[in-house]
Amino acid sequence: MRIAIASDHAAFDLKSELREYLIGLGHDVADLGPETTDRVDYPDFGYKLAAAVADGTAEYGVALCGSGIGISVAVNRNPACRCALVSEPLSAALAREHNDANCIAMGARLTGPDMAKACLDAFLATPFGGGRHGPRVDKLSNPSI
Repeated sequence: MRIAIASDHAAFDLKSELREYLIGLGHDVADLGPETTDRVDYPDFGYKLAAAVADGTAEYGVALCGSGIGISVAVNRNPACRCALVSEPLSAALAREHNDANCIAMGARLTGPDMAKACLDAFLATPFGGGRHGPRVDKLSNPSI
């Protein structure tokens, strides 16, 4: 899979560890930054991640910041993205199964590396359930439906 990953300074270390984990699993990973732990603004990296998913450069996105909240809000500003803030594998799997989430967000100050890897595994292994969820997901990008 083609996966884009981005963070802010607070989640730089987690981003680096998850990038290597995903590469080790055989995924094509685009690290969209930042490149250091110098202070940055999470919206800039959330928007960059959203653009990569929206234009098809990446199939999925992994968004990280201190809490996961701010960067998930930034990613969700793009109507092509459905970014779910998760903290354990069940919410990650349900985000895919029920909401066809194409991005996952986590907080580096709240979720340790092992749990983050478990969330990624569940997210990437779970297909969208379709069925009754399809029309609901359509409404997420098209509120007038």
